[in-house]
Amino acid sequence: MATDDTVSSATRDRIAQQFIEALPFARALGMRLDRLDNGEAEISMGWNEEFIGDPRSGVIHGGVISALMDTCSGAAVLSHATAPKSTATIDLRIDYMRGATPGQRLTATARCYHVTRSVAFVRTQAFDDDRDQPVATATGAFTLER
Repeated sequence: MATDDTVSSATRDRIAQQFIEALPFARALGMRLDRLDNGEAEISMGWNEEFIGDPRSGVIHGGVISALMDTCSGAAVLSHATAPKSTATIDLRIDYMRGATPGQRLTATARCYHVTRSVAFVRTQAFDDDRDQPVATATGAFTLER
């Protein structure tokens, strides 16, 4: 028999998964939801030459990394225990630390660390295979619809 806690967790997971699947750009970029927990998410995508921003180096365009981080942040918000029905980005500040290594999978991890009545706050990092040196970091604020 499922407990209320299990049901709400399953519902949060389903909502966050539907959120990812409903975004045409997430599908076009090949995003995959790898992990979802209470207020935390991990989404990855494979390297694709169509997303190169600098043809000389083969580095993925910053807009692709931004989309990955924004989507992962939203999934983290939707999986939070407060169970919001929807979310939208209010503000997302991204610091690009280095170019992602060509050919390597990109992974974003996000944690929703604070929630008010109407706003959720998230910290996110993007990595390639080198988990010790992020490609980018972000902080963001997201709306909450309950």
